[in-house]
Amino acid sequence: MQSFEVDKSDFLRIKAALEGDDAELELVLKEYHPSEIAILFEKLQQEDKERIINILPADVASDVIAEMDEEHRPGELLINLDPEKRSEIVEELDYDDATDIISQLEEHEQQEILEDLDHEDATNIRALLNYHENTAGGLMNPKLLCVNINSNKKEALDEIIRQSEEMEEFYTIYVVDKNDILKGVVSIKDIIKAHADVKIKNIYKDAPIFVKADLDQEEVAKLISQYNLTAIPVVDDNMKLLGRITVDDIIDVMEQESTEDMLKISGVSEDEELSGNWQEAVKSRLPWLIINLATGFLAAGVVRHFPNVQVAIPAIVAYMTIISGMGGNAATQALAVTVRRISLSDLTDNQAYRTVLKEFSVGMINGAANGLIVGAFAFFYDGSPMMGLVLFLAMTGNLIVAGLSGAGIPLILKRLGIDPAVASSIIITTFTDCAGFFLPLWLATNLLMRH
Repeated sequence: MQSFEVDKSDFLRIKAALEGDDAELELVLKEYHPSEIAILFEKLQQEDKERIINILPADVASDVIAEMDEEHRPGELLINLDPEKRSEIVEELDYDDATDIISQLEEHEQQEILEDLDHEDATNIRALLNYHENTAGGLMNPKLLCVNINSNKKEALDEIIRQSEEMEEFYTIYVVDKNDILKGVVSIKDIIKAHADVKIKNIYKDAPIFVKADLDQEEVAKLISQYNLTAIPVVDDNMKLLGRITVDDIIDVMEQESTEDMLKISGVSEDEELSGNWQEAVKSRLPWLIINLATGFLAAGVVRHFPNVQVAIPAIVAYMTIISGMGGNAATQALAVTVRRISLSDLTDNQAYRTVLKEFSVGMINGAANGLIVGAFAFFYDGSPMMGLVLFLAMTGNLIVAGLSGAGIPLILKRLGIDPAVASSIIITTFTDCAGFFLPLWLATNLLMRH
């Protein structure tokens, strides 16, 4: 299918169709994929969303609601629908998607929806609601294909046909014993190729990769990425098979985790919704800005410590802002690379040492290169070789500090059990600002004012 980007003309077309009758609106909606309708929902009023969902067939409506971002409140849309339509939509959803949406609602609203479902669906969703949303249990879908280890080819195929009627697609067939204890996996190809009297226990393979229900979703994503899996089984402490997590769920997790890390590094709380109002943004960002303000006073204290040099050599003030700014940029680069490495794998002591050493070397080389440029500029513009030397040494030194702090601080915080993406940027800013002001002022005091 050719890629398609929803733009303003599509929104205007939907708005125009909403002014007509249901038949006209239904014809227009048929031209859009459920994910495109979900994007259009971001700009529509609640009553328009409800009208569209009521017009769409239950299977399409369920896809639209499943594709909606959490911050646009798909649960709120669902609870406001007619109970019969609502139940049809929930029953079309995968259990993991239904749980994610229903979990956004108040407890009495959750019960209202669950009471209208059939017993099996309600039981499965209630079980998933007990898991934290950011764990393997919160991600998993209990719908899967499994066959008994002692079944023969015909019995296994009959069971696969029966179970697959309720599934749109499947990647793996799991092998269990009579107590649903996970034993391994078997491919449909191996079952079909097997002789009629062959039992599953003679053709299945062990399942070396599985996750416990309480494992963090980021660790699940790492395993699926590392082993190139399309799905991974979820088990309890006794190895009882509970469900499966598929790669499409992990794509959403990776996007979510990347967004969280980016926001944290920028000093923005992960709780701030990207489309939230200004009050939420202020509440999220103001505490970090106040902390940054406190560190700014520390850097200002460094400047206050050298009043004489600022009076005697006023040009140094202009240059030290350049040196401080360059240090901040270099530290951000080192921090981004290091946090990414930490998020992909737990670094060993040797890997951590090599990471810091690499950023030290990069900082020294980049610092020397930029120091030569600013030093040469000072030499020709100010006519002072010593000023050029001071700026060369200060720039080189601050970019070394930037590299060491950008790599070292997140690694230290990780060892202390503190999220390196949250606290690193503030600490690093303090280091680079203080060093960016101290080095040129101290060097100017000792190399310029004494000669």
